Amino acid sequence: MIEFKEVSKRFGSTLALDKLDANFPTGKIIGLFGPNGAGKSTSIKMIAGLNRPDQGQVVIDGELPRMSKAQIAYLPEIDHLYPWMTIGQAAGFTRSFYVDWDNDKYHELLKYLNLNAEMKIGKISKGQRAKTKLLLTAARRAPYLLMDEPLSGIDILTREEIINTLVRDYREGEQTIIISTHEIAEVESLVDEVFFIDQGKIMLSGSAEEFRVERGQSLVEIMKEAFRHADQ
Repeated sequence: MIEFKEVSKRFGSTLALDKLDANFPTGKIIGLFGPNGAGKSTSIKMIAGLNRPDQGQVVIDGELPRMSKAQIAYLPEIDHLYPWMTIGQAAGFTRSFYVDWDNDKYHELLKYLNLNAEMKIGKISKGQRAKTKLLLTAARRAPYLLMDEPLSGIDILTREEIINTLVRDYREGEQTIIISTHEIAEVESLVDEVFFIDQGKIMLSGSAEEFRVERGQSLVEIMKEAFRHADQ
C-alpha cells in the first residue's frame, strides 16, 4: 500500500500539495484524476522518490520511497529518451539499471506495439516515442507502475494501443498501476479505484464502479460536480 500522511509540498509561492492524505490500495488500477496543476504529477513524483515532502510522509509498504525505488517503474510525462539511441539500445541501457527487467516480456511488447528494435528514437513519430516509453517501463516486473499523463498529446489510435497494452499486461492482485491524467474519459473503463485531486487535496475517492452505479454518472461528470461544489 502507498500512503500519503498529511503531505505538503511547495515550489516557491505555489502550494502543490496541501496536507494530502490518501491510501492507494495494492493490486488495483488506480486513476489519479484532476485538472492541470491539481497536484497529480507532484504526487506521482513523491511516490517515485523524485520529490520529498516539506511536511508529512509518503510510505510504500512501510518504507520511504527512496528505499523502494527498485519496486517502482515510473513513466514520466516528459520525453526522457535519448534521440541518438535505437529502441534496442534504449532497452539495453534501461535493463542495466533494473534486476527485474524481463527480456521475454520486452520482445513480446515490442511486437505487440508494432515497434522495431532498430528504430532510431530521434526519427520515429511522437506516437511511437510514447509507445517506446511505455515499452521500457512495462518490460520490468515491478510491483508498482506509475504513469504520469501517458496519453497527453498523442493520437487516438496510439492511445488505444497504450490502453490495450495495459489491459493485456496487467497482473491483477499482484501489480498496482497508478495513472495520473486529466484525460479521464480515455481510461474510465480501465480503473478500479479513483482519487479526484484539486489544489493539492483529495476531493473525492472510492470505487469507480460504485461511483457509477450509485450516482448514475460517468467519472468525468462526477469530477465536474465535485469540483464545482468545492468552488462554491
